[in-house]
Amino acid sequence: MLAEGTKDTSTVTASGERIERLIDGVILRYAVLQTDERGEITEIFDPAWGVMNAPLVYVYAASVRPGRHKGWVYHKQQSDRMFVLSGFLKIVLYDLREDSPTKGMINEINLSERKRGLIHIPPHVAHLVQNVGDCEAYFVNMPDRPYDHADPDKFRIAKDRIPYSVAGGRGW
Repeated sequence: MLAEGTKDTSTVTASGERIERLIDGVILRYAVLQTDERGEITEIFDPAWGVMNAPLVYVYAASVRPGRHKGWVYHKQQSDRMFVLSGFLKIVLYDLREDSPTKGMINEINLSERKRGLIHIPPHVAHLVQNVGDCEAYFVNMPDRPYDHADPDKFRIAKDRIPYSVAGGRGW
């Protein structure tokens, strides 16, 4: 006799659209990959998409080594606009905003070189970027404010302050 298992819940619709509600103010736009015999091209940003309401003022690239993560961090003024370029990243979001309809909500968003995307993360939404692959992962960030070296708008949160375990996913 087989042991009773736990039934999976649906995570996408039949057409492949994500079912889970996103944190208020978070925007996710999956990229379209164009391929031909010469190679491939992926658009990273187009103002017509509506993912970025503020102008492009600062851009940087970052990497995360296999099995490592960066975070938890949040910004008080800045929105991050991240595009995953290569590797396999899990971006975990946690809504810190007291007046938000999604306060306390967690989102896990998996993006990779096979499913690239641009994600807009508003101020006061904590985020963590975890490499879940076996090679170095790269992303581009296009925050809506230039980095202020004298007074960075970056705040770190101890991992025990957020109800999420990097190793085990949601919950403790």
